[in-house]
Amino acid sequence: MQTDPRLILEQWMQAVNSADVAALLQLYDTDAVLIPTFSNRVRNTPEKLRDYFEQLAKRPELSIALHEKTLTTQDLSNQIFALGGIYNWRFAVDGEVLNFEARFSYVLNLNKPSPILHHHSSQIPRTL
Repeated sequence: MQTDPRLILEQWMQAVNSADVAALLQLYDTDAVLIPTFSNRVRNTPEKLRDYFEQLAKRPELSIALHEKTLTTQDLSNQIFALGGIYNWRFAVDGEVLNFEARFSYVLNLNKPSPILHHHSSQIPRTL
């Protein structure tokens, strides 16, 4: 059983950076809800999660990096944590590598083998 919620985020980022869909899916509880960065649909079944991550993994030059100073961790109770912060997505679109800043939040239950219960991520607007 994992005891540090930040390590779950690190595992998640490593899986994204290696385009390892199976490793990503193992982190999400079977009842998890994902409100993804690059989709207008809520992903709330294992099949919908798989579809999203398979599409994302096809992006050339895919990578993600955390802005360390933005990371917040809240201990809610009994091994349940909320994480939030900003990360930077990077991948090629029409042959050009682009960066997408996004804010994120997770709810994790570290008592579960697949600890991600809820994950929301959205691009940061460039202007109001």
